[in-house]
Amino acid sequence: MRLLLPILLLAAVLAVAAWRWSLRAEGKAERVIVAFGDSITEGIGPPGSVRWPDVLQARLAASTDGGSIAVVNRGISGNRLLRDNLGPAGLKRFDHDVLGQRGVAWVIVQIGINDLGIPGSAEPGAPRVTAQQLIDGYQHLVGKARAAGLKVYGCTLLPFEGAEAGFYAADKEPVRAAVNAWIRSPGAFDAVIDFDRVLRDPEHPARMLPAYDTGDHLHPGDRGQQALGDAVDLRLFRSAGGTRP
Repeated sequence: MRLLLPILLLAAVLAVAAWRWSLRAEGKAERVIVAFGDSITEGIGPPGSVRWPDVLQARLAASTDGGSIAVVNRGISGNRLLRDNLGPAGLKRFDHDVLGQRGVAWVIVQIGINDLGIPGSAEPGAPRVTAQQLIDGYQHLVGKARAAGLKVYGCTLLPFEGAEAGFYAADKEPVRAAVNAWIRSPGAFDAVIDFDRVLRDPEHPARMLPAYDTGDHLHPGDRGQQALGDAVDLRLFRSAGGTRP
């Protein structure tokens, strides 16, 4: 985890600029997509680095029917779904960061890898998170989104074998696989955005393809972020769902 801390601190600073940009974009848009997640959504690189929500925004702006849609980035580096870490847990901040956003019609949920990784690394004595605990957390968010009339799309967890010792461990991979199987199951979310399938190495599916890796085996680099943004099907945003005033 020591190697990850400088990255997370830099990303926290950069988040302020991204937050201000997203507010400006939201003010101009009739409908809003909230990208809700951790550092993979917030982005970890210096200014000018590629971030998949920005790629999605650019694609929507260039499309014939997506110009009035803004993508609001609500990723927090180091954030977890179930417990506080570098910000309130996803379960706690969902109401403010998603349901409280003006004009929101859709939410893309990309969070959970830190729930797996932090026990055994930054929290060496903490109990491992189970697949069922993560699934229960996702179901809570899905229920809230659907009750508000929003469409909620789930992103599979990225491969992370090779990440810093302790953050990744062999017994965590079956949990990731079980969670991803549930995310892909019919009805879990309103649609699946299969980030795992986009970035995994076909020869070693527990690892990220080297061309997409920053080198820490956890965070996608510019090519990986571009691939994630390109993988989101724009047809998911043709129906506005229950846009909030």
